Amino acid sequence: MSFSIAGKTAIVTGAANGVGLAIARQFIDAGANVLCADMDEVKLAEEFGANPEMDVLPEAGEEEAPDSNVRIFAGDLREKLTIANLLSATIDSFDRIDILVNASRQVAGSDPLDADDKMVETLLDQNLMTALRLSQAVAKRMIQQAKGQDLDEVQSIGAIINLTSIAAIRTRPQLMGFSISSAALEQLTRSLAVALAPSKIRVNAVGFGSVMSASLRDACAAEPALRNEVIDGTPLGRIAEASEVAETAHFLASDASRFMTGQVVMVDGGRSVIDVVDTYRH
Repeated sequence: MSFSIAGKTAIVTGAANGVGLAIARQFIDAGANVLCADMDEVKLAEEFGANPEMDVLPEAGEEEAPDSNVRIFAGDLREKLTIANLLSATIDSFDRIDILVNASRQVAGSDPLDADDKMVETLLDQNLMTALRLSQAVAKRMIQQAKGQDLDEVQSIGAIINLTSIAAIRTRPQLMGFSISSAALEQLTRSLAVALAPSKIRVNAVGFGSVMSASLRDACAAEPALRNEVIDGTPLGRIAEASEVAETAHFLASDASRFMTGQVVMVDGGRSVIDVVDTYRH
């Protein structure tokens, strides 16, 4: 069983911060070629020390830049043209695409009783439709790359990994839009897994609860009771690190998970499996 992704090419969206950043770093450290995509070009450059103008690998004999297996791409992936440009940048730099991680997502509140609240539409566009469009484009490229191969002899030609949330199965009305988009993304994962299985492309998702990101750290500092609330609601009694989600994404990208597709792997310390009512009698 191999966990190696060395030499493979991955696109990681939402790579400028949080879990997306942790996944990009995990893949880079594992020896993958990584195209780090996000809307925040400045933050991307700060995190990866990459030159956004250098979008091709150095020619033979030329001195390679630091982290030559890293490229950054800034743009709004809700736009179809931007997705096309992202794929072109990846192919120009690394010649192929083996892994896609849809880590770009927006978490925001919405009013379930406000008919004029556009946040649900916004979250569906950002969290669901962007992942769908990018997955479709990348899958077509993976299939094109595999032309000429005998798929009966191949276990997998690519992996797509979505990031979802326990909000998909745990309801909080103030997060209606995020919950709906998360649940839809889980169904998208299953649907694409079945549709792409004959082409030997695996599609899985990582679901998670609270992760100790910069925003959660700031929120806990401003409201100390929040940290205890999260810990008390987590059977393992702590808050996850972004690296723990990244390690699961690494597993799903590798041949170690070669017979897994259509699965949502929960990295939540057990939050999604408990009943919030404390006593079994009620």
